[in-house]
Amino acid sequence: MNFTKSNRFRLVLSMVIANAIRLIKIIPNNDPIMSMALPFSRRSSALTSVLFPLITMVSFDVVTGYVGAWTAVTAIMYGLIGLCFHYFLKGRENVGIKTYLGCGIVGVLAFDLVTGVIATPLLFPPMTFMEALIGQMPFTLMHLITTSAFIIVVTPLLDKQVLMNARLDDSRVSGLISRLLVRTA
Repeated sequence: MNFTKSNRFRLVLSMVIANAIRLIKIIPNNDPIMSMALPFSRRSSALTSVLFPLITMVSFDVVTGYVGAWTAVTAIMYGLIGLCFHYFLKGRENVGIKTYLGCGIVGVLAFDLVTGVIATPLLFPPMTFMEALIGQMPFTLMHLITTSAFIIVVTPLLDKQVLMNARLDDSRVSGLISRLLVRTA
């Protein structure tokens, strides 16, 4: 199943879930965006593959009040990673956890290299690239662990319970909302 214009509800629901998980802060580096971008990238258009992680990142920073240069760097990087995932996963029928984990590991390493090692010294001088590299190592290790955990738990649930769930089609959701509004009027 690929996404069409009638799948906006799934997209918004997933963004809300991703940001709710981030707000709860259940584990260190509590960021399920990459694990959720994977099935979206596989099942949706290139544009949605970019917009899902980008908008999710920006909306979280807006909600928490931390919008700045860092928002642009991380959101753009997530969007580019989503696009790379799209072209790598496009057309693949049976994608398992092993493939998703491999993508997640490469995605984390690319994301942390650009945002942590390259962008941090540029945005926060007088930090040097060497200081950023050394400081980034424990963070990246934690990021790999948490992203892998989210891929094992969240990715299959999102894929099967949200993206492949026909009851969440926009037409069905809007019909349900219409019936509820008629009953309450």
